[in-house]
Amino acid sequence: MTSTRASALDLLVVGAGQAGLSVAYHLLRRSFAPGTDFVIVDRGPGAGGAWQHRWDSLRLGDAHRIHDLPAMDEAGVSFAGAPTEPPAREVVADYYGRYERHFGLNVLRPVEITSVRRAEDGAFEVDTADARDAFRPRVLVAAVGTWGSPRLPDVPGSEDFHGQQIVTPEYTAAQDFAGRRVAVVGGGASAIGFLRELAGTAASLTWFTRRPVVFHERDSTLREELGRESVRLQDEAARAGRELPSIVSTTGMPVTPRLQRLRDLGVLRREPMFTRMVGDGVVLQDGRFQALDAVIWAIGFRAELGPLAPLGVSAAEGVRVEHGHAVHVPGLFLAGYGPQASTISANRGARRIARDAEAYLTDAVWPPQPRRRAGRSPA
Repeated sequence: MTSTRASALDLLVVGAGQAGLSVAYHLLRRSFAPGTDFVIVDRGPGAGGAWQHRWDSLRLGDAHRIHDLPAMDEAGVSFAGAPTEPPAREVVADYYGRYERHFGLNVLRPVEITSVRRAEDGAFEVDTADARDAFRPRVLVAAVGTWGSPRLPDVPGSEDFHGQQIVTPEYTAAQDFAGRRVAVVGGGASAIGFLRELAGTAASLTWFTRRPVVFHERDSTLREELGRESVRLQDEAARAGRELPSIVSTTGMPVTPRLQRLRDLGVLRREPMFTRMVGDGVVLQDGRFQALDAVIWAIGFRAELGPLAPLGVSAAEGVRVEHGHAVHVPGLFLAGYGPQASTISANRGARRIARDAEAYLTDAVWPPQPRRRAGRSPA
């Protein structure tokens, strides 16, 4: 990879998943030139964002619907007609790669951001794992997603359990658990996907969640209402600087035909969360012991904001975010954070971030004060 030291760099986008690519598109629409006015970096070896790291057996039909990136049809692809036979990670990597090439985004990869600090002149000092590459942008758009920051168990005794414990990103295939007594913990799409794959492969399979999972029919009106409520709650937490709530806790799970078959087969019998773990199993709420060989923790993710710690930003402690910008860190935008987490809201949020970033670069006022656009003047 060619070194990209650029003290006069206007804007750096970190992450080339749905949020980062959406921001890049809207920057293009505002006459920002990739490689000159802004640079995109991504730590993955190829296109596809977090999808490139998902397990082989996951198909697009198994996951929540993926909406198109802005103007994706101009690149000749759309998820509306995407194949469901190949692994989802291959399809998304292919489509995102075509998108990057069509719009000439020139994503630099692999680039691992390790630390972000404030420079004396107000810019950001962005360090990477490869010391040859450093960036000093005036504006930083962190579109880092959550895949690399899964939530870890906080159940008493988890360190005493002698069996296998993995989190969602570590899952590879159901066959790894053949003939074993397995617990899946979590109430989201990943947990249910693991239950579907492991049914009939594991010797026994138990589903644990902290609270009952709400299933609802695939009614479009209800789905829209739940979606709006989820965005509202995410936005409320982000504005207040609280840790973000899980998406599934506000939207519930739509009953697809495949999910209904799992219910009919009795696979989705949820058990209340166990109280503690011991060497060879868990202790249930009623005091009974259940033997286990493996536990899959599918308990969600936090935004991967670790490199931003020198700026006082922490996903675990919460960061105040309004309209995609960090309230107390001038020049810092968090794309895809909170209410912008879904593909649709990532596109809408990206449009706002591109507009506000342009305004901040023009007048250095924070929070950004967008003006009526008359065309971007040369720097």
